[in-house]
Amino acid sequence: MAEAVAERGYAATTVADVLRRGGVSRETFYEQFSGKQDCFLATLDRSGELLLLVIGTQFEGTAGSPFERFDRGLRTYLDALAAESTVATVVLLESLAAGEPARQRRFAIQERFTVAVAANFAEDQAWQRLPDPVFAARTLVGGISSMVTSALAAGRPADLPALHAPTMALLRALTS
Repeated sequence: MAEAVAERGYAATTVADVLRRGGVSRETFYEQFSGKQDCFLATLDRSGELLLLVIGTQFEGTAGSPFERFDRGLRTYLDALAAESTVATVVLLESLAAGEPARQRRFAIQERFTVAVAANFAEDQAWQRLPDPVFAARTLVGGISSMVTSALAAGRPADLPALHAPTMALLRALTS
Protein backbone atom coordinates (compact mmCIF):
# COMPACT_ATOMS: atom_id res chain seq x y z
CA MET A 1 0.00 0.00 0.00
CA ALA A 2 2.71 2.48 0.99
CA GLU A 3 4.64 1.99 -2.23
CA ALA A 4 1.56 2.26 -4.43
CA VAL A 5 0.28 5.38 -2.68
CA ALA A 6 3.70 7.06 -2.67
CA GLU A 7 4.01 6.43 -6.41
CA ARG A 8 0.46 7.02 -7.63
CA GLY A 9 -1.18 9.05 -4.87
CA TYR A 10 -4.00 7.83 -2.67
CA ALA A 11 -6.82 8.76 -5.05
CA ALA A 12 -5.28 6.94 -8.03
CA THR A 13 -4.21 3.84 -6.11
CA THR A 14 -6.46 0.82 -6.54
CA VAL A 15 -6.74 -2.43 -4.62
CA ALA A 16 -5.36 -4.10 -7.76
CA ASP A 17 -2.20 -1.97 -7.44
CA VAL A 18 -1.77 -3.16 -3.87
CA LEU A 19 -2.40 -6.79 -4.82
CA ARG A 20 0.24 -6.66 -7.57
CA ARG A 21 2.85 -5.12 -5.28
CA GLY A 22 2.01 -7.36 -2.34
CA GLY A 23 1.82 -10.54 -4.37
CA VAL A 24 -1.40 -11.56 -2.64
CA SER A 25 -4.76 -12.64 -3.94
CA ARG A 26 -7.87 -10.49 -3.75
CA GLU A 27 -9.34 -13.05 -1.35
CA THR A 28 -6.36 -12.78 1.00
CA PHE A 29 -6.51 -8.98 0.88
CA TYR A 30 -10.20 -8.92 1.80
CA GLU A 31 -9.61 -11.39 4.63
CA GLN A 32 -7.39 -8.72 6.21
CA PHE A 33 -9.00 -5.45 5.11
CA SER A 34 -12.49 -4.25 4.24
CA GLY A 35 -11.15 -2.17 1.35
CA LYS A 36 -8.56 0.32 0.15
CA GLN A 37 -9.13 2.86 2.92
CA ASP A 38 -8.95 0.21 5.66
CA CYS A 39 -5.63 -1.02 4.27
CA PHE A 40 -4.35 2.55 3.98
CA LEU A 41 -5.35 3.31 7.58
CA ALA A 42 -3.49 0.21 8.80
CA THR A 43 -0.45 1.32 6.79
CA LEU A 44 -0.72 4.83 8.21
CA ASP A 45 -0.98 3.50 11.77
CA ARG A 46 2.06 1.24 11.35
CA SER A 47 4.11 3.93 9.64
CA GLY A 48 3.25 6.45 12.35
CA GLU A 49 4.23 3.99 15.07
CA LEU A 50 7.60 3.41 13.39
CA LEU A 51 8.27 7.15 13.12
CA LEU A 52 7.30 7.70 16.75
CA LEU A 53 9.57 4.84 17.79
CA VAL A 54 12.49 6.34 15.84
CA ILE A 55 12.22 9.76 17.46
CA GLY A 56 11.11 8.49 20.86
CA THR A 57 14.32 6.53 21.33
CA GLN A 58 16.22 9.81 21.16
CA PHE A 59 14.12 11.43 23.90
CA GLU A 60 13.71 8.62 26.40
CA GLY A 61 16.46 7.73 28.80
CA THR A 62 19.28 9.24 26.78
CA ALA A 63 22.01 11.44 28.12
CA GLY A 64 22.33 15.11 27.48
CA SER A 65 20.33 18.26 27.88
CA PRO A 66 16.84 18.61 26.44
CA PHE A 67 18.35 20.55 23.52
CA GLU A 68 20.91 17.84 22.86
CA ARG A 69 18.20 15.18 22.95
CA PHE A 70 15.96 17.21 20.64
CA ASP A 71 18.91 17.87 18.34
CA ARG A 72 19.56 14.11 18.04
CA GLY A 73 15.86 13.35 17.72
CA LEU A 74 15.33 15.92 14.97
CA ARG A 75 18.40 14.74 13.06
CA THR A 76 17.28 11.12 13.36
CA TYR A 77 13.73 12.01 12.29
CA LEU A 78 14.79 14.02 9.23
CA ASP A 79 17.36 11.42 8.17
CA ALA A 80 14.79 8.62 8.57
CA LEU A 81 12.20 10.50 6.51
CA ALA A 82 14.74 11.19 3.78
CA ALA A 83 15.81 7.53 3.73
CA GLU A 84 12.23 6.24 3.91
CA SER A 85 10.49 8.77 1.72
CA THR A 86 7.73 6.27 0.92
CA VAL A 87 6.71 6.14 4.58
CA ALA A 88 7.12 9.91 4.90
CA THR A 89 4.88 10.49 1.89
CA VAL A 90 2.18 8.19 3.24
CA VAL A 91 2.12 9.72 6.73
CA LEU A 92 2.63 13.40 5.97
CA LEU A 93 1.29 13.98 2.48
CA GLU A 94 -1.09 11.34 1.22
CA SER A 95 -2.89 10.98 4.54
CA LEU A 96 -4.37 14.40 3.80
CA ALA A 97 -5.98 13.04 0.62
CA ALA A 98 -7.32 9.81 2.11
CA GLY A 99 -10.44 11.08 3.84
CA GLU A 100 -11.35 12.25 7.32
CA PRO A 101 -10.28 9.11 9.23
CA ALA A 102 -6.78 9.31 7.70
CA ARG A 103 -6.50 13.04 8.39
CA GLN A 104 -7.51 12.49 12.00
CA ARG A 105 -4.91 9.76 12.40
CA ARG A 106 -2.23 11.95 10.82
CA PHE A 107 -3.02 14.76 13.23
CA ALA A 108 -3.07 12.30 16.15
CA ILE A 109 0.45 11.18 15.17
CA GLN A 110 1.51 14.82 15.06
CA GLU A 111 0.00 15.42 18.49
CA ARG A 112 1.95 12.47 19.88
CA PHE A 113 5.12 14.13 18.57
CA THR A 114 4.01 17.34 20.29
CA VAL A 115 3.59 15.52 23.60
CA ALA A 116 7.04 13.94 23.23
CA VAL A 117 8.66 17.32 22.49
CA ALA A 118 6.87 19.04 25.38
CA ALA A 119 7.91 16.23 27.75
CA ASN A 120 11.49 16.45 26.52
CA PHE A 121 11.69 20.15 27.37
CA ALA A 122 9.59 20.00 30.55
CA GLU A 123 12.56 20.47 32.87
CA ASP A 124 14.35 23.10 30.79
CA GLN A 125 14.11 26.52 32.48
CA ALA A 126 14.42 28.53 29.26
CA TRP A 127 11.65 26.48 27.65
CA GLN A 128 9.43 26.91 30.70
CA ARG A 129 9.81 30.71 30.48
CA LEU A 130 8.01 30.67 27.12
CA PRO A 131 4.45 32.05 27.41
CA ASP A 132 2.90 28.62 26.74
CA PRO A 133 5.38 25.71 26.52
CA VAL A 134 2.80 23.26 25.12
CA PHE A 135 1.79 25.75 22.42
CA ALA A 136 5.50 26.22 21.67
CA ALA A 137 5.91 22.45 21.23
CA ARG A 138 2.83 22.31 19.00
CA THR A 139 4.16 25.22 16.90
CA LEU A 140 7.59 23.63 16.60
CA VAL A 141 6.20 20.25 15.56
CA GLY A 142 3.67 21.86 13.18
CA GLY A 143 6.34 23.99 11.55
CA ILE A 144 8.65 21.03 11.05
CA SER A 145 5.74 18.99 9.69
CA SER A 146 4.83 21.74 7.25
CA MET A 147 8.38 22.08 5.95
CA VAL A 148 8.77 18.32 5.58
CA THR A 149 5.41 18.03 3.81
CA SER A 150 6.40 20.83 1.41
CA ALA A 151 9.69 19.11 0.54
CA LEU A 152 7.89 15.81 -0.04
CA ALA A 153 5.24 17.47 -2.22
CA ALA A 154 8.02 19.02 -4.30
CA GLY A 155 9.65 15.60 -4.72
CA ARG A 156 12.73 16.61 -2.69
CA PRO A 157 13.03 14.17 0.23
CA ALA A 158 16.83 14.41 0.02
CA ASP A 159 16.50 18.05 1.19
CA LEU A 160 15.00 17.04 4.54
CA PRO A 161 18.25 16.74 6.54
CA ALA A 162 19.06 20.36 5.60
CA LEU A 163 16.12 21.48 7.77
CA HIS A 164 18.03 20.42 10.89
CA ALA A 165 20.50 23.30 11.29
CA PRO A 166 18.10 26.23 10.76
CA THR A 167 15.47 24.61 12.99
CA MET A 168 17.98 24.19 15.81
CA ALA A 169 19.27 27.74 15.33
CA LEU A 170 15.74 29.13 15.58
CA LEU A 171 14.96 27.01 18.64
CA ARG A 172 18.11 28.20 20.41
CA ALA A 173 17.34 31.83 19.55
CA LEU A 174 13.80 31.55 20.88
CA THR A 175 14.92 30.12 24.19
CA SER A 176 18.06 32.12 24.89
